[in-house]
Amino acid sequence: MKLWGGRFSKEEDPRTEDFNASIALDSRMYHQDIRGSVAHAAMLAKQGILTDEERNQIISGLEQIEKDLESGVLQFSPQAEDVHMNIETFLIDRIGDVGKKLHTARSRNDQVALDLRMYLRDEIVKIKALILALQTVLLDLAEAHADTIMPGYTHLQKAQPINLGHHLMAYFEMLRRDVERLRDLRKRVNVMPLGSGALAGTGFPLDRAYVAELLDFDDVTRNSLDGVSDRDFALEFCSCAAILMMHLSRFCEELILWSSDEFSFVELDDAFTTGSSIMPQKKNPDLAELIRGKTGRVYGDLMALLTVMKSLPLAYNKDMQEDKNALFDSIDTVKACLSVMKPMLQTAAFKPERMYQGAERGFTNATDLADYLVGKGVPFRDAHAIVGQIVLACIQENITLNEMPLERYQTFSPLIEVDIFSYIDIKACMERRNLPGGTASAAVRRTIYDGRQWMRKNME
Repeated sequence: MKLWGGRFSKEEDPRTEDFNASIALDSRMYHQDIRGSVAHAAMLAKQGILTDEERNQIISGLEQIEKDLESGVLQFSPQAEDVHMNIETFLIDRIGDVGKKLHTARSRNDQVALDLRMYLRDEIVKIKALILALQTVLLDLAEAHADTIMPGYTHLQKAQPINLGHHLMAYFEMLRRDVERLRDLRKRVNVMPLGSGALAGTGFPLDRAYVAELLDFDDVTRNSLDGVSDRDFALEFCSCAAILMMHLSRFCEELILWSSDEFSFVELDDAFTTGSSIMPQKKNPDLAELIRGKTGRVYGDLMALLTVMKSLPLAYNKDMQEDKNALFDSIDTVKACLSVMKPMLQTAAFKPERMYQGAERGFTNATDLADYLVGKGVPFRDAHAIVGQIVLACIQENITLNEMPLERYQTFSPLIEVDIFSYIDIKACMERRNLPGGTASAAVRRTIYDGRQWMRKNME
């Protein structure tokens, strides 16, 4: 007989039992479930609802169950449906009727809400640590390549010369926002729902603040209906995870392009690439491609959970059991991708000479040529038109701006003098942008320094 089976006159159909069970998913929360039950038992005793002896029996039993689950002595059973009922069944089997008192003044509805919040809170810490580890690699690479000139792109067309350190620090900034989003999310995750009961609270004189203190929550939920039916915190995590994966996917897309023969800006390490079953010359960026592909999976998790929640009446509905598929998959996918991304990037070999050659071609210094004319008093729009004509001439003559003779320049504008060649030098174009957020080597090093200061605060 099920622990909830008193009202029923016949056994569950095995198909119902299998379809209803969630233990395959929620068993991963057993640490949080046991910790929550220990705090609940301690509070019940504090309020005189349990005796001290009953509390001690329950807590001792739960602690031993946790050890036996960790060692593999105990195995979860699908017949007990979920992690909560499994642990309660284990407890009753071990300590008898006293174990039946643990569920006083609580429901599986507020229990699962508690477990989810505690589990997600723990996972946020792990994911932040993985992001920070990846950011450390970015900082080190950016510092090593603060003078490595490369072409910057818009529309995937060469635009202006930048340095690789500046490019890498753009991803550092994206990840910084990801960390800050997770840190802000934690405030909404860290609210304690236990005491909401099934939906209406409880008539027992619970001390919810005491349980929150024992479990390191900052606050308690303010409405029992919302306490059991809220999954905003899970949705918000899935949203944060989707944005994070989008950032990783963008970076992987560039690594994939850059490692192609057409770019040859980077070579990914053999340990983080694979070969072809038919073409012996191939070295494929499969890990980067998988991260890019798994981004869609995390997007799907967000959409799945939004769809589950979109029309649910208050309060709890069994549909919400599906929250774990989306939440846990997002957590697992993000952690796996971050764990691979760090060593893949750490071992990548960038090619400064090839990058510099890329910056030299494609007229990346054309904007500086226009700025040179503006400095001579030419209105920018007129300067833009003149430089466009010069670029067209270079294309027709198959030369770069640096290769055009001074006499030819002066046919477009008599204001152009011999100093033009030092002004449109690729390195000079980059170093000229020495303002906060700019691509000059000095500006990039200042950004790296600021990044390391921020990292120290966030690793404390």
